Amino acid sequence: MKKIFKIVNKLKKGDKIAIISPSFGAPAQWPEVFEIGLTRLKQEFGLEPVLFPSTTKKNASTEERARDILAAFSDPQIKGVMATLGGNDQVTYIKDLQEGVFKDNPKPFFGFSDNTHLINHLWLCGVPSYYGASLFTQIAMPGKIDSFTKYYLDKAFFKFELIQLQASTYHSEYSSTNWDDVTTMDEERSFIDNLGWHWDGHSDTNGITWGGCLESIDEILRHGIDIPDIEEFKDIVLVLETSEEVPDHSYVFRVLRALGERGFLGAVNGVLVGRPDTFSLDSSVPHEWREEYRTKQIETVLDTVRRYNQSCPIIQNLDIGHTHPQIALPIGREILISSTKKSIQAYF
Repeated sequence: MKKIFKIVNKLKKGDKIAIISPSFGAPAQWPEVFEIGLTRLKQEFGLEPVLFPSTTKKNASTEERARDILAAFSDPQIKGVMATLGGNDQVTYIKDLQEGVFKDNPKPFFGFSDNTHLINHLWLCGVPSYYGASLFTQIAMPGKIDSFTKYYLDKAFFKFELIQLQASTYHSEYSSTNWDDVTTMDEERSFIDNLGWHWDGHSDTNGITWGGCLESIDEILRHGIDIPDIEEFKDIVLVLETSEEVPDHSYVFRVLRALGERGFLGAVNGVLVGRPDTFSLDSSVPHEWREEYRTKQIETVLDTVRRYNQSCPIIQNLDIGHTHPQIALPIGREILISSTKKSIQAYF
């Protein structure tokens, strides 16, 4: 049976949007950067951020963070929910959140990386969300919000539209910012040319998006967390991307193989893959290595998916996930893929 999703209302200027920290308490670590993000939400989007007890608390417990998530979705005055940043521990508690709260109070959620766990939980509840648009990484960008990123943020926040996705003409090598030095927030990012999408496949198809950060999906599989069943995967376009941890291509292969051996890769209608992140603040590697890493991941994804699915289109190097600029991609919404036209359209 085809999955039925709730209607999630769009935001309007002046609406209240909950700002929560479901994973790492970034606002406690970098309060000045946090304030930049809050100010931009107000000034550039006309939204009114609302904070919860654990939003700015350092080392908040999972119980405290769970209460804030449920409170944000339960409050009728709150029209949307945004994560401050990602982290690495949502796998320990998101699965236990009461599904009725989300089913009875559907509203748009914005976040990525470790927030893959909350996005998966919402998907199972029939609530669409957006993979992207964390407060720190997309709103509080150095210098200003990137115009490409802002275009898709505007669609995700305010517009019910079928949007033609585009490949950015540029991208940044830097997934992270040195928030410890707040003076760097005045400096706009430097960019290099983007090579565009890597397309493999000849079919035209459509499906409902599901997925997120590959490392989080690995955690979901390891811990036996519920995901869509195999029948639902027959209507899914799989969304994947890797984080600033820069996992080796052998790791990417193993996670994809796990999805393949369980039958999920063979069932999907398409695969969308974000441009691999290649930079971490605690490492410095030459540009040539970064290009080699991206190429190797593209080859690994293609070879592994094709072991299990010979027909679905596989499009890589998209501006989703740990990328700058970024598309806040709808999850749990229909996406249309035309290999004939090399076109991707998403219902925002």
